[in-house]
Parts: sequence; structure tokens; C-alpha cells
Amino acid sequence: MNEFLPISMEDARARGWDELDFVIVSGDAYVDHPSFGIAIIGRVLESRGYRVGILAQPDWRNEEAFKVLGRPKYAFLVGTGNIDSMVSHYTAAKKRRSQDSYSPGGKAGLRPDRALITYCNMIRKVYKDVAIVAGGIEASLRRFAHYDYWDDKVRSSVLLDSGADIIVYGMAEKQIVEVAEALASGIEAKYINYMAGTVCKISDIGYLSGECIEVPSYEQVSESREKYAQAFKLQYDNQDPIRGKVLVQKHGSTYVVQNTPAMPLSREELDEVYRLPFARKYHPSYEKMGGVPAIAEVKFSILSERGCFGSCSFCAIGFHQGRIVQSRSHESILEEAELMVADKDFKGYIHDVGGATANFREPSCQKQLREGTCKNVQCLYPKPCKNITVDHSDYLTLLRKLRAVKGVKKVFIRSGIRYDYLMADNNRKGILKEICSHHVSGQLKVAPEHISQNVLKRMRKPGGEIFKKFVHEYEKVNKELGMNQYMVPYLMSSHPGATLSDAVELAAYLHESGLYPEQVQDFYPTPGTLSTAMYHTGIDPMTMDKVYVAKSSEEKAMQRALLQYRNPKNYSLVLKALKTAGRHDLIGYGRECLIRSPKGEGEVLRQGERSDKTRRKSKATPGAKGRSGKPKRRSR
Repeated sequence: MNEFLPISMEDARARGWDELDFVIVSGDAYVDHPSFGIAIIGRVLESRGYRVGILAQPDWRNEEAFKVLGRPKYAFLVGTGNIDSMVSHYTAAKKRRSQDSYSPGGKAGLRPDRALITYCNMIRKVYKDVAIVAGGIEASLRRFAHYDYWDDKVRSSVLLDSGADIIVYGMAEKQIVEVAEALASGIEAKYINYMAGTVCKISDIGYLSGECIEVPSYEQVSESREKYAQAFKLQYDNQDPIRGKVLVQKHGSTYVVQNTPAMPLSREELDEVYRLPFARKYHPSYEKMGGVPAIAEVKFSILSERGCFGSCSFCAIGFHQGRIVQSRSHESILEEAELMVADKDFKGYIHDVGGATANFREPSCQKQLREGTCKNVQCLYPKPCKNITVDHSDYLTLLRKLRAVKGVKKVFIRSGIRYDYLMADNNRKGILKEICSHHVSGQLKVAPEHISQNVLKRMRKPGGEIFKKFVHEYEKVNKELGMNQYMVPYLMSSHPGATLSDAVELAAYLHESGLYPEQVQDFYPTPGTLSTAMYHTGIDPMTMDKVYVAKSSEEKAMQRALLQYRNPKNYSLVLKALKTAGRHDLIGYGRECLIRSPKGEGEVLRQGERSDKTRRKSKATPGAKGRSGKPKRRSR
């Protein structure tokens, strides 16, 4: 078994170390698996010869908890885990979650709210002038002044609130090594203000060399929603590593500087990361606490790529991983499959092969690697770009190779299939046949999110018609194969732009098509997304158009209930929503109705329907008698 990184000085001394070069502080429990950011950063630094220790979920109320591994020679590296700590703690309704799958035994409350700020402030209190490098999803997506849903206000850059010296944003393997080398060479952290993929703070922008763009200041974006939208547009437009410019945002007398994004890893570099000696399990110290639940989702899944050119408005992947897709080689992935087969707990099933989007394996076009992603053009929205390379052959070849690995019974695809990209492939029927025959576990998960064009244009998602065609072809292929497989649509309620009428339109489509989502996600305004900027400002930063935003808890509840209209618990909300939207035609006993009429009203309606039915029968067949007078009811 591969050795875990030290979590105590006893572990360090067992390796012959009296001091650590870097101490990684994490809001997640320590799981030494490449799906966990702290494990990747720790192993990358270890591979470069640095002595690294892990301080996972320290008690933020106790100074002694931050002294367990002592003062590192070079720096504390601080992250809050795979999920923003506020998202970890609260639902979209701002209710406290009762479980945390990234903590031992799923126990909640083992990390603080706004963990990055709390951890960094405590380290600064204990060690004063030690270097602090912040990274991970919470630091990356809060690197500028940003709207905070939980405080319902604009907060300043987390670099300033935390007191960290520097932020490494994005996936960070390249820049963390460069930062480590700079610190090891004797450069003070405050002078590391020039590296791609980092954010620093300076007092005078006169020190900056080269072209930079100053975005509206923290004070401006706090006071003006228009300025906030303008600032977001500039940030959004400059996240490309080839054409992006240095961005500067003033906070009082301090300037927060985002250097240009780091270049994505090459296939060889990505393979190198995944070949590092991960233990691929949680630290044994958690065994008595029930382990770490989050490992179950990824232990027998393979991440084959990162980055996404889908660019959905509500997703922060473009802001964090970038729009240029990077993928691992077949050899690297097959090596990981062999490791799975050798695991005593492996039952023969690879749960997933994918990433942000399962069926992306290459950049959307060759131009991206030369000139960067297009500034004002999306690869798939509103329809696939004429320059896009649509090719599933490499992905299918990879899946066939994995199916052939001795000990593998089945290879499933559970990360999202981008159906509009698949539908753009001339061989889509053959692709669907292979996926349905070998890689669907009874149900295929896809993410149309909505059906109303009014909402989809704010989501930057393809039109509802392409999804309907995909559903038709999926059902047709399964019928030809003689397979009884279903489709599970991911849907979102209350996204900016969505009115009650749009929610009714989606509910009516679900009713007509026979689709029924088991889960519906309320729109969650998390930092770093275009949709969150729309939610806060009521403006689409890409066009500066005004956007309707549902913010009252009642309307949000009605939109959500409409998408699960069959649930008896939602009856009252659905009834109110339909009446509010003026859609009384969907209340009653007709085949098109979503719900039955309320008691009392229903009796009047039944009498009316019976009279109308009798009149129609009398006209068609004179003298004919009705049976019970009751309409035939459709099972729900």
C-alpha cells in the first residue's frame, strides 16, 4: 500500500524529517485520492522533493490545533476542500445541512463557515509572518469582489479578507510548483506577483509590466449593480490563458491583481499527475469514525478529462478549470482501471468514466490551442459552432478498451452526456446504440435543465427542441435494442429569467412526455458564475439586458413544486401556482391536466364534463347513453 503523507510530527519523524517544507490545511478530511484537491497538491509537491504534511479539519477554535505539524519552512497552503464551505453547510434555501460527506462518518460541523478566512486568520494569529498560499475552489471563485448569497451582499476579494499572501487559482498543479520554487529560492511571498494562475495584492499598479485591464473597484461594484455586471463581463472575458489580460481591481488603497490564467496541462502532464502514488483511500485514522462517505462516489470512477467548452451560465467550471478540454491518455486510464481491479473491494463495476462532461475528450477546435477560446462566441450555444470538431470515436474506443480489461464486468457513464454535442455527430445513432447497450445502468442522466427558450437563453443552453429530439432518438434506440431503460433529466427551478409561466411550460412538457424528475435543484447562487451575477444584479452581463429574477421564497417554492407536480405534498403549491399563472386549464380531469380540481370545485367540473360528454355522444350517436358519466382518469 502507498504511504500516506504525514498528519503528525510522529509520521514526519518516521520519514526522517524534523521539519516540513509545506503544511496543507484542508476543510475536508484527508482522502489520498486524485479526486481530492489536497491529495493532488500534496503528491505533486512530494514528487518535486518537498516535505509535505496534511492538517485536515483542524479545530478552528483552538490555536494548538494549528501547531500540530509546527511552522513549515516555506508556507502554509490553505484550502477548504472540494466544495465551498458555505455550500457544504447550507442548502439553496439557506437551511443548515445535517451531513457532510467530506467529513469522517458524514458528520457536519467539522469545518467553520467561510473556512478559508477562518483558517488563514488563525494561522496568521499563531505564526504572525509565515507565508500563506490560498487555493482550491473557495479561493479560486472568490478571488475578485463577489456577490455572497448567504450574506446577500458584495464581499471583497477573499485574498484580503483571509490575510493570505497569494492565491493560486484554477487547478493549480503548475503554479503551486512555481510558487514553491520561488519560496525555496528565498523570494518572499509578497514579491511573488508575476506568475500566471495567481492572484496577488499590491499598493501601486505602476509596478505592473505589460498590458492590464482595471475592472470596476470593490466600492463601485458594491454600490452599483451595473458596475458589478460590467466587472463580471471583464472577468469572464479574460479567463483564457492565451488571449486573457492581467486584471486589476481596486479595494480601497490596495489593488487585487489577477495574473493571466495558467496554461492547461498537456496530456503528458495530466497523465503524470494521475500516476503519482496515491493511496486511493481515506486515512486509516478515520476508520473508527465510519470512514469518509465521499470516497464511495469516486473510488471506482475514472476522471478522464477536465475543463468544459459547454459554458453553462450556472456552472463555475469555466472560471475554475477553463474552457479548454484536457484529457488523459488511454494508457493512463487503463492503468487506473487495473489498480481498481486489484482492489479487494472492487466488484467488477466501473461507476463512471468522464469529468465535467463525459463525452468531451478534446478541445472544441484546433484554433483554441493557437489563439485561445473565442471571446464573444460560445462553442455550443445557441447551436454548435461551424468550427467545432464533433467526434466520439476516441471516447468509444476508450470505453471498449475498458470493457475488455480482465475483471471488469461493466463500465457505466454517470457524469453528464452533453446531448447537443452528441446530436451534432453524424454517427449519433451508432453512438447511442453502443452507450445504451453497454454503459447505461437502467437510466441515463442528462441535464436539459429547462425547456423554456426564455430560460435557456439565460442558461446558455441549447433550445428545448434539440432535447426533445434526443429523447425521441434515445427511446427509439432502446426500443430497437429491446431494452427497457429510462432517462433521468436534471432540472433547475428559479434560474434567472425563469418566471412562473416558464415553470408551468416545463411542467406541462414533463406531463406530456412522461418524464418525471426525482430531484429538482433550486438555482443556487454560488460565487464565480454568470447566473449568480444575473441573480444579484437583475442584468445579463453579456448583453446588459434586464433579467427577471424570482427571489421570494413563495415563488421559488411554487416553481420547484411545479416540476414535481405528481408529489401529493406539492398539491397546494401547484394549485396556487397554476391559478397565479392563469393556467386553470391544467386543473381538472382532462388528459392535459397536471392536478385534479380541489374538492367542491371538482364536483362542479365533473358535472360540466358529464353534460358536455353527453351532448357530444348524443350528437354523434343519437340515443346513445353514457356509462358512469365520469371521465377516464389517467394514472399518475
